[in-house]
Amino acid sequence: MTHLPFDDRDGFIYLDGKIIPWREAQTHVLTHGLHYSSSVFEGERAYGGNIFLSEKHSARLIKSAEMVHMPMPVDLDAIENAKREVLEANGFKDAYVRAFAYLGGEQMGIDTTKCVTHFAVAAWTDWQSYFDPAERKKGLTLATVPTRRPPPECMRVHSKSAGNYQMSMIAKREAHALGAYDALMLDWEGYVAESSGANIFMVKDGVILTPNADRFLNGLTRQTIIQIARDNGYTVDDTQRILPEELIRADEIFLTGTAAEISLVSKIIHDGEEYSFGVGPVGLELASAYTDLVNSAPEPHSP
Repeated sequence: MTHLPFDDRDGFIYLDGKIIPWREAQTHVLTHGLHYSSSVFEGERAYGGNIFLSEKHSARLIKSAEMVHMPMPVDLDAIENAKREVLEANGFKDAYVRAFAYLGGEQMGIDTTKCVTHFAVAAWTDWQSYFDPAERKKGLTLATVPTRRPPPECMRVHSKSAGNYQMSMIAKREAHALGAYDALMLDWEGYVAESSGANIFMVKDGVILTPNADRFLNGLTRQTIIQIARDNGYTVDDTQRILPEELIRADEIFLTGTAAEISLVSKIIHDGEEYSFGVGPVGLELASAYTDLVNSAPEPHSP
């Protein structure tokens, strides 16, 4: 599929209460969110017309806004309705859905008391694979990078806010410079955190381990995979700190995320050395189970 720039497409976007043509969904260059990262967002996937864990994503969007002191102009039901309207307007069944809120151009500077929060939803279909399909097929290569995740006291690490993703962009560039496809990010103490935009799991001697998510975003896909694994009889330890020296001794490694789904890792570059991992049975089994789940009947709608 040919990639089109996101500002040069046709379709429909929800913006501040209305479905409008894609090309008309514009904002001024002096918008607060553009200058100060005053925005929050959710990345979601629709399978067969149903957005997986839609209400949980909407609730997290509201919570993310609360954590960065951004008043939300919509409630959970309004967010849910807007997402459905966007899918219907574009005629999409299988799509990536981006719900987001940002501060407008009423005020410049750190003070946001006069800013208005805008809410929008867009969707597109050319992110069937978040990672390059060729890279994903052979297994991703990660590299430990200089950029690290900060303490929760320094950033709202549990908010899916734009400011957190500047570090991710830098980390991915650093990984490319090291010959890897994506970054293996450590926290400020040197423990394994995540990739640039996905949670990380390792398998050792049949046990599944993933770092304690108190220092980075506890992804909804991460939570789903932990539950799937336990339901399938696996022991899962999600409470520990993991050193990179422990990670490189794993039997299998994979990433999870709404956009990434489950992506297997075949190589890690750490301290100038390369470590290879096989495409193992655990990751493949969980990937298959996850695919079955997201394509099954939709979750019940909460009253």
